[in-house]
Amino acid sequence: MLGRIRRTVIVAAVGFAAVVVPFLAAEPASAHGFSSTVYAKIAAGDEGHIRTAVELEYDLLIVSAADAGDDDPLFQAGTAAFEAGDTAAQAAALKSHASTVLRYVSDRFSVNSRGAACQPTQVGDATIGDREGVPYANLQLDWTCPERVDEHVVRSNLFPDDEDYVKGTKTIVTYEIDGRSGSAALDAANPSFSTAQAWYQRFGEFFLLGAEHLLGGIDHILFLLALIAGSRRLREIVLAATSFTLAHSVTFMLAALGLVEVPGAVVEPIIALSIAVVAGWHLWGIWRRGAHATDLEAAGHGHFSLDRAGWIRLGVVFCFGLVHGLGFAGALGIDEAWSWTLLWSLLVFNIGIEVVQLTIIALVFPLLFVLRRRAPKAGLWATGAVSAGVSIMGLIWFVQRISGS
Repeated sequence: MLGRIRRTVIVAAVGFAAVVVPFLAAEPASAHGFSSTVYAKIAAGDEGHIRTAVELEYDLLIVSAADAGDDDPLFQAGTAAFEAGDTAAQAAALKSHASTVLRYVSDRFSVNSRGAACQPTQVGDATIGDREGVPYANLQLDWTCPERVDEHVVRSNLFPDDEDYVKGTKTIVTYEIDGRSGSAALDAANPSFSTAQAWYQRFGEFFLLGAEHLLGGIDHILFLLALIAGSRRLREIVLAATSFTLAHSVTFMLAALGLVEVPGAVVEPIIALSIAVVAGWHLWGIWRRGAHATDLEAAGHGHFSLDRAGWIRLGVVFCFGLVHGLGFAGALGIDEAWSWTLLWSLLVFNIGIEVVQLTIIALVFPLLFVLRRRAPKAGLWATGAVSAGVSIMGLIWFVQRISGS
């Protein structure tokens, strides 16, 4: 019986991997690489001006701002500097073609007051920074508005989808001006906001951003599916999801507020490994115990009534949740100093993540529960196939992220 189950799992894993792995392997080593995030800080400038600090991915800026494609001088100089990894040369390329860069940015990023456009002037030369190992161009712009008002409308359409370089670019804006402070998340669906916007509008944007972020992060989705597949009863998946939520909420908040900093080169491989470990855990249980893989040992006392395997799994999930929180913060890219306004925005972002996570559990686990009750062998086959495919994909990502490919 055990040998038959093992053969079934192997066949299922091979079939699942043959279909899914080639598709997933086409994804970049970082699950967030198809999009980009722009960062903008808005504050009061000199003599009533509006000062914005705009940060954009350097290589995207080079290819997007180039007027004549591959023959454009900015493209040639900027690409050569990027490939060489020479930040001084990258800054020099931006300086030599400052008018081209400013024209691109100001055509897609604007500030208005009472319907009238404010005019941008670049302050100093562009500099080169780094976010999660990616070079970013930093531009300081002063905006001269027709008249001084206490409300400004900011619009961003940087790196739009129709440029065909990235999809779903977000612009994260933080502002402190005219006695107001806050943050906003702009995208193609919501390209503008007013510094006088209501608190619920701002939080609504961050809620949607969190929900979209989880749905767009396939590594986090696979981790959640691995948790569901390996859970023997509803109590286990609820406790596992709660443990994961608490853990990643802690590190997410600490990292996003600039209190903890761990390089993405460390975080991303561990996230990939966590996917393989959690999925492989259930697969190992099937291999060892066969049809009894979902049986419970003598449950412990207390409110949770988990057996030894359940407690160990809960601890592992919590530890990996801490790392996933760093991944959420790194992908969002906010590393500002402590502020209550930013804290509340991040909490709402996190709620958006959790709502999607709980929705997935509510949709998938009941189906798995019914399948296990009515057709135990089919339920074992299904969870084994999912776990095998997810584990293989996690290992592929782990190797890719370690090697930097």
